[in-house]
Order: sequence, then structure tokens, then C-alpha cells
Amino acid sequence: MILLLEDDPAIADTVAFALRREGFVVEHVAWLSEARGRLRTAPAPELLILDIGLPDGHGLDLCRELRAGPLQHLPVIVLSARSEEMDRVLGLELGADDYLAKPFSPRELVARVRALLRRAQAVPAAVTGFSVDGTRVSLDGRPLNLTKLELGLLTHLLRAPQRIHSRDTLLDAVWGSSAESTDRTVDTHIKTLRAKLREAAPARDPIKTHRGLGYSLEP
Repeated sequence: MILLLEDDPAIADTVAFALRREGFVVEHVAWLSEARGRLRTAPAPELLILDIGLPDGHGLDLCRELRAGPLQHLPVIVLSARSEEMDRVLGLELGADDYLAKPFSPRELVARVRALLRRAQAVPAAVTGFSVDGTRVSLDGRPLNLTKLELGLLTHLLRAPQRIHSRDTLLDAVWGSSAESTDRTVDTHIKTLRAKLREAAPARDPIKTHRGLGYSLEP
């Protein structure tokens, strides 16, 4: 089931029709409060499509809440009339998996939905071998002796494997927005984290560097 959060009836009808024609089950809500209530009930949706400007709040607030809760792996596509680069970057930084500006092609939206669902189904394979129990983490059955900051980095990467996390995002998530740290701080701790992962599983190198963008956790 796909949950659609959109307050414009015409756009909601277009999106729902395009998805249902392809065999998807769509549940539509128009208010942020409705979406929050629906996400607290079972069964959880497989994907969320949300607008940003809503009558009772900002859609990205919901996106940020999801990434910090039990539905942190839920795929999210943002539909927004805000098409500037900074708007798209902000949406992705706050946890959206994809960002589509209005007006949009319904066929393209369906294609992006399919691509995200394929990636979501592949997530378990991407984190195979990791076991997390509170502050205890192991890889392939071997416990990892991580510092608090290394644990924070690994946990954040594990929450959204295969997604590129910028250095600024990692700084905010692990060190806090008020911390006086730099990109170099992230790089240094990623280096020590990598060394410990290789020590536990020499054949693995799950953290990938994306030059100029950040890091991701890969199969």
C-alpha cells in the first residue's frame, strides 16, 4: 500500500489514478495529522508520497520524524511546487529518498515509485552481517569495539543503507548542529570505523566514499 499525503484534490486524483492503473493500492490523506495517525496504525505503508505545503504543517517535518522513528526505512518521495536546487537539497538532506517537482509526469512518478520499492526490498541484503543490540554491534558474528562517535556514524548509515549521507548530515546526526566540528572530523572517524570493520571482516569494505558528496553503506 502507498500512502499519499496531498491536499490538492486534482493532483491527488491524478497520482492515485496513475498508481492504481499500475496495480498499486493507494490510500489518500490531505492533512499532516491524518498521515501521522495512519502511520501509527498497522499495516504500515510500503512507500509514502508527500507534499510539502500542507494546511496543518510542513511535509518535511513528517519526513524528519520518520527518519528518527520505527519507520526510518520507509521510502519517501516528495512532490512539491518548489523546484529550486536548495529546496531539492533540503528535502533530500531531511530524509526524502526522491524529490519530484510539480508539474510532473505521472508516468515518471510511477517509474520512480517502482525504483524506490526495488531498492527498499534490497535493503536487507545491504545490511547482512550486521547485528545491533543497543550499543553492542557485531559484524559476521564478531563484536566491534566502537567509540560512541563511531557507533553513531555506523548506526546512522545503517538506518538508510545505499543512501548517500553528506558530511553535514552526519555532523548534525552524530555531533549535533551546535558542535564545533568540520568535514575533516567526519572523514577521520569514518577512517577509524572502516579500519575496525576490516579487522572484523577483512573481505568486506561496506562504507563507500562518494567524492564531493559523502558516504553510503553498500552491500
